[in-house]
Amino acid sequence: MIRTLFVSSRPLSWVNTAFPFAAVYLLATGRIDAAFLIGTLFFLIPYNLAMYGINDVFDYESDLRNPRKGGVEGALLAPSMHRPTIVAAIVTTVPFVIALVALGHPLSWLVLAASLFAVVAYSAAGLRFKERPVLDSITSSTHFVSPAVYGLVLGGAEFTGALWAVLAAFFAWGMASHAFGAVQDVVADREAGIASIATVFGARTTVRLAIALYSAAGVLMLFSEWPGPLGGLLALPYIVAIAPWWGVPDADAESANRGWKRFLALNFVTGFLTTMLLIWFSILD
Repeated sequence: MIRTLFVSSRPLSWVNTAFPFAAVYLLATGRIDAAFLIGTLFFLIPYNLAMYGINDVFDYESDLRNPRKGGVEGALLAPSMHRPTIVAAIVTTVPFVIALVALGHPLSWLVLAASLFAVVAYSAAGLRFKERPVLDSITSSTHFVSPAVYGLVLGGAEFTGALWAVLAAFFAWGMASHAFGAVQDVVADREAGIASIATVFGARTTVRLAIALYSAAGVLMLFSEWPGPLGGLLALPYIVAIAPWWGVPDADAESANRGWKRFLALNFVTGFLTTMLLIWFSILD
């Protein structure tokens, strides 16, 4: 059970939610305190178990048809594991939420509530935002940007125009990443009757939209404070990585999984370079 829950939480993606919170909170406050430690640990594991575990439970039918499920890209949860996964997500999440509420204030509560709502709404029956084209990419991006917004609000940061530009760039990056990630699942999702940005727009158009969004992210970084504009260059490797699928037909959409694996590797490289830029910014500030 522990191994299955571990795989379901997508350990390769843990850093994508924990890092944004930890980095901005540390920059906003300049200290490592209880809120920093609790928030980082929460967005590292429980948050991802809730987000991806709920997804694996409610996507079981389509996952059966998806050859990439059953490993680091997502667990194939047997029906017997559905209830334990939901219970584990609740049990691990609630104590952290209680602690963060106690350490926060009304505005931080609102941001945290919106973040958790997006986690549930993306996959849970009755909401299923993942089956609402475009809203699916917006919600997915919220999963990664909201920890950063929460860290900024909890840390009492001042929201300047330059900061909004960075958040907008991050949001565009998140939408692009989700859109391209959906391309590889076009066949499996259609067989399962699941609508997504990729099944509705088609693989080719969705890849082009992802490239446009990555480009927008790079341009938006030009409006951030120095050395933020250098971060705009980090959009280029993503564009290069997915460009080979510019004209991919729907029938060959599964081949985009090669690009997705490049994306997973790129996240660690760009994460390191982003860290260097943040350190540089903190020195100049």
